Amino acid sequence: MNYKEYVELVDNLSKKIDDQIVEDLARAILDAYEAGQQVFIIGNGGSGANASHLCEDLMKGTLHDFENQKRLKVASLTDNTPAILAWANDTSYDRIFLEQLRTYAESGDLLISISGSGNSPNVLRAVEWAKENGLKTFGITGYDGGKLGPMCDKEMRVDSFNMGAVEAVHGIVFHYLIEILHERFKALAAA
Repeated sequence: MNYKEYVELVDNLSKKIDDQIVEDLARAILDAYEAGQQVFIIGNGGSGANASHLCEDLMKGTLHDFENQKRLKVASLTDNTPAILAWANDTSYDRIFLEQLRTYAESGDLLISISGSGNSPNVLRAVEWAKENGLKTFGITGYDGGKLGPMCDKEMRVDSFNMGAVEAVHGIVFHYLIEILHERFKALAAA
């Protein structure tokens, strides 16, 4: 595959994402914002990097007034390296997100779980706990959705087994979310 073919693949996969599921994700984040609920984001590897990036963009990129605007409560659970290492070393790697949720999450919060394969054990355990404890769950997947897709309240899936393309499309959707949420948060403040 050459570069133009790769770009075409990413473009075609991006166009296959259902507008309604992207709107559902935007609405879930907006609902959490309006209710003062937390948004937690998790993922491994490239999906973990996307979780950190999405968190940063939601935290800052949705602001139109740095001094006075109500802030979205958002955290990427991929970013507390000492906690991740302690839980992984002392118990098992599949507890790294679950244990952080036990510490920080409350019923009504939103968990956004990113997994290209949809089969990361640590993500699945976190979603199981989240559902048992009243969190809303949104899965961001690729491949065939794996086990994660059906577990979540809602799923946005990139229908490809090319992990790089899956993660690239996730990034495109996340940047689009920031664009529309910036405008919606601004409209709420003006109302």
